Amino acid sequence: MDELINQLAEQYTASFSTDENALLQSINEYTTRHHPHAHMLSGKVQGHFLSIISKLLQPKRILEVGTFTGYSALCLANGLAMDGKLFTIELRDEDAAIAKAYFDQSAYSEQIVQLTGNAKEVIPTLTEMWDIVFIDADKTGYIEYYELILPNVKPNGLMIADNILFHGQVLQPEITGKNAIAIQSFNEHVKRDERVEQVLLTVRDGLSFIRKK
Repeated sequence: MDELINQLAEQYTASFSTDENALLQSINEYTTRHHPHAHMLSGKVQGHFLSIISKLLQPKRILEVGTFTGYSALCLANGLAMDGKLFTIELRDEDAAIAKAYFDQSAYSEQIVQLTGNAKEVIPTLTEMWDIVFIDADKTGYIEYYELILPNVKPNGLMIADNILFHGQVLQPEITGKNAIAIQSFNEHVKRDERVEQVLLTVRDGLSFIRKK
């Protein structure tokens, strides 16, 4: 499925969404021009959506799995409480370095804790209780990340999983490809989990909003 969301609708929603600040615009432009996987960037509409959710919840602790070039972390950091911290985990050293350069330019440089390595190894070392969790990493790891993190999500805490429609591939009669199969398995896993309630949103490539009961 080449076009999951109508391009005119995408352009319209972007034109009526609050503009990026200068730093986010810089990350967007740099990533688009220079990164071979620029399509992974959250972008203006999804980014501001995350920002507003964070501002509404005013979290003290945020966990992000998959930093990429730092765009979504800075969006989520917009809502941090005064004493809040955002922990973000990135596997690739090069992407982590790009993100750090932007974090250092932001108002949240002292509130962002960068962790580099395999998230499946890093997550068990963290003892924080999470208000918001954003999962946007390797799709085959989603179920394991979810199970590792959920015990440390506060009651009424929010987990958000990205790319939950996986370019429309989960809508096909026969789902093929390891990532699409992994996302379908994750969606089914969360649907069966009585510890949470969830709603799947058709924002960009799909977001799953999961509230811990």
